[in-house]
Amino acid sequence: MQHYRTHKPPEIKETDPGRLHRMRVDWLNAADGDVFALACIYPSGCHIPEHHHSQSQLLHALTGVAMVTTKFGRWMVPPHHALWLPAGTRHAVDMLGEVSMHSIYARPEAIEGLKQHLHVVGLTPLMDSLIREAVNISPADQADDRTNYLMGLLLHEIRNLPERPLGLPFPQERRLAALCRSFVNMPSPHTDIDAWAERLSISRRTFTRLFRRETGLSLSTWRQQALLLSALPRLTRGEPITTVALDLGYNSVPAFTTMFKRMLGVPPRHYLHSAA
Repeated sequence: MQHYRTHKPPEIKETDPGRLHRMRVDWLNAADGDVFALACIYPSGCHIPEHHHSQSQLLHALTGVAMVTTKFGRWMVPPHHALWLPAGTRHAVDMLGEVSMHSIYARPEAIEGLKQHLHVVGLTPLMDSLIREAVNISPADQADDRTNYLMGLLLHEIRNLPERPLGLPFPQERRLAALCRSFVNMPSPHTDIDAWAERLSISRRTFTRLFRRETGLSLSTWRQQALLLSALPRLTRGEPITTVALDLGYNSVPAFTTMFKRMLGVPPRHYLHSAA
């Protein structure tokens, strides 16, 4: 049986969440182990400046919404989801509402098959339970067989988590990035490829190739993900589905529900019930 080394960070008496986070990152980068589980509560509006760590991170928000910003774009982590950040990825985090966060940090070589790209995942019931158990491991239990089995299963389960289209990669090209930022500030389901191409003074075909090269997505898929980024925090705060759908420019709730189900596999009410 392979043994997975895990350690609990020392107790740090610090009330400032930003400073506490920096101290924990310093500890993680110096720690010798395969997998770590940490829990923290961040107040609404808290900003964690750009940083990176030597382990890959599974960032899971139990409550609230964490918005993670990287050079690849913005990534939203709503309840019942997590973000996989490969080791070395520079990122900043903003808290939308009070966020109770659980994070699993894994050394890239701890197990074969850990994915190397940044993405949002849905949490299985098994993974949710494993994370809750892992963050509650006491220092006295770090080296026992139960902990080793639990952390080993946790590492294996990370590889099986389903990817979810909740990221929003931003293009590098300056003019295209400006269009994308304008859309995020005022999202609409009626964005037209020809209108965007005309604003850049290029053909529809050239625009289509440029957008996919810059973001890895079609404009239609990117637009739907941007709409989800706008809708999910409002829905998780309890705003009516009808209000959110109409504010985002949909002509009807069924049209919004169709988009939501296409992207996440379930309608809004079912999603919110499962997340709760």
